[in-house]
Amino acid sequence: MSVAFDSTQGLVIVLAQIYGPDGDTVVRLALDTGAVGTLINPVILAAIGYDLTQISDQIRIVTGSGIENVSRLALQQIGSLGQTREEFLITCHSLPAATGVDGLLGLDFCRGQRLVVDFRASEVTLD
Repeated sequence: MSVAFDSTQGLVIVLAQIYGPDGDTVVRLALDTGAVGTLINPVILAAIGYDLTQISDQIRIVTGSGIENVSRLALQQIGSLGQTREEFLITCHSLPAATGVDGLLGLDFCRGQRLVVDFRASEVTLD
């Protein structure tokens, strides 16, 4: 499945639907082939029912501002680019508001698939 993006902008933005204990929501994620894992803003995760105070799984990540300890949790479901993942492990961390995105769609979501980012056609395909 191919999804259009605005190739004149700085980031490749894709939509993802995420599901939690209390509902679901659509988020704007930057497709980031430099990110090993997918990252979503904890405020959004709390809004769909995840209790972030009960998460014990912590990892260290490297950001532009240094090394940080962050929580990880398994999303009930995430869907993007025509693909769906169940019990998908993500990192809970916010990006600066100036990015205009709710997180990053990382390489972990793309593994085992063929990812094509076509800037001429302004399309991204994951199959």
